[in-house]
Amino acid sequence: MGSPDAQLLDQFLDGIWLESGLSANTLAAYRTDLRAFQSWLAKKGLALEQATRADLLAYLAANVRAGLSPRSSARHLSTLRRFYRYLLIQGRTQADPTADVRSPVIGRPLPKNISEQGVEKLLSTPPRDTALGSRDRAMLETMYASGLRVSELVGLTLNELDLTTGLVRVVGKGGRERIVPLGEEASESLREYLGQARSDLLKAQLTDAVFVTRRGGPMTRQAFWQLIKRYAQQAGIGAEFSPHSLRHAFATHLLNHGADLRSVQMLLGHTDLSTTQIYTHVARARLQSLHGTHHPRG
Repeated sequence: MGSPDAQLLDQFLDGIWLESGLSANTLAAYRTDLRAFQSWLAKKGLALEQATRADLLAYLAANVRAGLSPRSSARHLSTLRRFYRYLLIQGRTQADPTADVRSPVIGRPLPKNISEQGVEKLLSTPPRDTALGSRDRAMLETMYASGLRVSELVGLTLNELDLTTGLVRVVGKGGRERIVPLGEEASESLREYLGQARSDLLKAQLTDAVFVTRRGGPMTRQAFWQLIKRYAQQAGIGAEFSPHSLRHAFATHLLNHGADLRSVQMLLGHTDLSTTQIYTHVARARLQSLHGTHHPRG
């Protein structure tokens, strides 16, 4: 038979699994967090039911000193809150040590800064002389020119493109519609792709999707994710590059060249300006770097 603490953890985990239907990965994370706290308490001769608010704060502080990130600390605290609420309900403890303990502030992660030269390398990587290469170049150019989400890009239909005016109509999150300019390069890449390559890939099949696969079906998020990572590796700009990276680059490079935040917000389809403001940090860091490198007194 296991220790009283081990039995208590099993009862708690079985209970929340039945109550909430949590995934195996979430349950494993709960178990890991609780066992870590249990082990820390055991070194002080304490059981889980005996922990005080002071014990909890000391544990969280020890984790921070050990290098645990604010996000991980917040997750630990969330696990312990749920556990001690369970103990209160079960009558196993009279006080909740997590009460009035604030969660760590989690800053929104900054997107990886991709240089304009890096993007140029990426956009020039797909070959022009194959149907797939023509499609891939058109997709990359369109995403960088318009800042579309990957779901918006792969979901584009022919009637949403107007290459005469160089505009694309996008239906984004919540069914909200916006009009985004494409620019010369993306428009030209789309004309080349739509002129022949798309028909070669479709092989007489019919679909209104702009971007299609070699099997004649619409491009999927997963397929585009894989191809952009492959081209990023070929261009030498890192295996961590993703469709989101290209959307980030679109916003950051616009701000670097003097675009105002409200305009970028509209182009990205953000409902809240605070969501767009993350890019100002990236742009500011880039400008500071340029000043330090090139200014005679930088």
